[in-house]
Formats: sequence, C-alpha cells, structure tokens
Amino acid sequence: MNFLIIAQDLRISGTSEGVVSRSFIAKLRITYPEATIDVLYLKNHNNEDQLELLPVNSIQSHVINLKPTFSVKWINRFTRRVFNISWYDRFIHKSYAKHIAAVNHEKYNHIFIRSAGLNHETILAAKDLPILKKAIINFHDPYPFFWYQGSKNKLSGDELNRFSNMYKVVQQAKVCLSTAQLMSQDMEFLYGSRKRFYTLPHQFSKTVFDLTDVKHIRKKQKLVTIAYHGSIQFGRQIEVLLDAYSSLVATNSKIKNNTEFVLRLAGGDVQKIKNKYLETKNIVILETLNFSNSSYEQMHIADLNVILENGPLYCNILVGKAPFLGATDKPIFCVSPERSELKRLIKDKKFIASGSNVNEVKEKLETLILDIILNKKTSNVFGSYFSDEYFKETLNSILKID
Repeated sequence: MNFLIIAQDLRISGTSEGVVSRSFIAKLRITYPEATIDVLYLKNHNNEDQLELLPVNSIQSHVINLKPTFSVKWINRFTRRVFNISWYDRFIHKSYAKHIAAVNHEKYNHIFIRSAGLNHETILAAKDLPILKKAIINFHDPYPFFWYQGSKNKLSGDELNRFSNMYKVVQQAKVCLSTAQLMSQDMEFLYGSRKRFYTLPHQFSKTVFDLTDVKHIRKKQKLVTIAYHGSIQFGRQIEVLLDAYSSLVATNSKIKNNTEFVLRLAGGDVQKIKNKYLETKNIVILETLNFSNSSYEQMHIADLNVILENGPLYCNILVGKAPFLGATDKPIFCVSPERSELKRLIKDKKFIASGSNVNEVKEKLETLILDIILNKKTSNVFGSYFSDEYFKETLNSILKID
C-alpha cells in the first residue's frame, strides 16, 4: 500500500501541529509496517526539523516564501477594498499549489493533506487540483478563523470569501477529517451537511523525537509538582485556576507545605499573571522551553499536569497536548468550558472542572492534590482513546470510504 502525506508543519518544538503530525506518521508506520510512506513537506521556515527520525520512505521538502511582492501588495489593497477578496491569500495558495500539482498522485492508494495553524494553506492550495479527489483532508482547527473558539475576528467579507473557497475544497475532497468529534459535527453543519466529517484524534509517539536535551529543566522542589506548559490565549481560564490554587495554599497547610505550581506560559499577557500572583510563593512562572526539556518536566518531574481548554463558553477542538499527557500515565486536571471535547472524553469527572466555577475548580484540584500526597493510584484519564489499537481501528474504517 502506498501513502502520500502532504504536511505543513513537522517541527520538533514550538507547535502542537508539528508534534501531532510527526506522531501521525509514526502511528501510520506502526499500523502499516510494510507500506510505502512518502512525505511532501511544504514549510515556511528554515528550521532543522530532524526529518531523519521519521519512519518514511522519502521526504521532499520545500520552503514556501510567504513574503508578497510589491505587485501582490498593491493588487491586494484594491481587491480587499472593492471585492472583499484577499489577493495575498491567492498568492500564498498558488505558492503551495505549484508543488502539490507536481506530485504524481496516481501512484498512491491514499493521500493525506494535513493543515497547520489557522490558515489551512495546504488544504486550500489543493482547490481544483486533480489530487484533491483522492485526498483525505485533515482539519487541525475550525476554518475560517471567525469560527475558532476565543477568536475576536469579525465576520468580514474576507472571512466569507475564505469560507466560500473552503466550501469548494470540502466538496471536491474524497474524505474530510477533523481531530475532535464536536468539531466534526460543527464543521459538517457549517459546510452545509453535504459531506460527512469523520474524526481521527491527535496522536503522540515519542519515537519521532530526540528527547535527550534536558539542560534547562527545573528540578522538583516540593513533594508534589503541578505543571502547566502552554498558551493562555483564546479564553483559557488561567486566572480561575490560579485563584483556586492560591486559595488552597492560603487555607490548607498540607498543600502549602507540600506543593508547587510551575507554569511555563506563552501567548497573552504573561506579565499580568506574574504580577497578580507574585505574593503566592508556591506559584512559579517561568519561560517556555523547547519540546525536549518541556516534555521531560511534564513526564518525569510533574505529579499532576494541567490542560486549559479554549473558552470561555465552548471548545470543539482537541488540544494537541492531550495525547502527549495521556502517554505520561500521570493524573491530568482539565479546566474547561461548559461544553467541550474533553468533557465528552473524560469519563471520571474528578479530573475535569468548569472554568466558570472557581469553587468547583478548587474542590476538585484539592481532592487530586491530596490523593497524590497520599500516594493514591489514579486511573488513566483518557482510557484507550489514544492507543495504537484505537488509531488502527479508526484509520482502517476511514480508508475504506469510497
């Protein structure tokens, strides 16, 4: 069997899509050990991505220049003002499309086109190309950005034109996937309920990463270390979580004396968070790390890892770190909106609390911390959802779709 994967992000650090796309390739190889797996890597950076760690037969890599020419800038000003059409978007999509069009797609049984970030360039670049009729397109996030949880984008003419372009792609594609069941349902409805969206969740495999760099880790300084590594953007309820923990430190001497909350924050107003919790010495806010150091802290130093879902009202995406944290076999505490993908997935509700309710966060966090102090064994938060077996079963059902 021959597979082609068109990927936009295979970076080893700094992006969740890089981690999950690399892991998807690893899981595909586990599922089909004898298959031919080729990769067309269309990236917009010059980083060293350690592509030699990927279990593939071949990789073609091209750097896409996103810098518009003077003429593109000039035309873009006119088309956006007069027609609500982004000429710059067209320039970018053509830059990707020339490499996709050059592929001999006929020799492949299955073709995956994976999106990255919020602009979905690789998917949109395939519009009207013959390869799209054989392609399984994978949505990492909702598109356009107006529909992304926590987005402050207005429903502009640009966004509606982007929606129109993606509608054509959805209709032309062989199969549409997203990484979360709620997102699949929403995207299916958004694009007219004319084509089913299937769900293939994010994956994690440590086999495609070199995790030997641990020079910058912070060593444990308390009996119990709680850790959050990630963004505080898009409506994540970081202050509710830290208010709850600060209250526990102030009222429970066992938690004050035996725990620390170490956060490595990105995005949003990090300085504001540092200033607000400056007097709570159990809270330690540090700079972000590369994936190797960060993963070591979460896998080997943390006793309780935290996930903050987007919000504040609804989160239909699956956060990229969920399968990674699930693989650590450590307890996870999730702060979520009232409706979310992780609320659907997590069956034992002691691991998840509503970000709109600081008392619920406080009570559940206290219970988990005290259980860890007492060495009580906790169950696997996600069960078998990110297992090799579930991936194989789900993927095989998708590949059978005509």
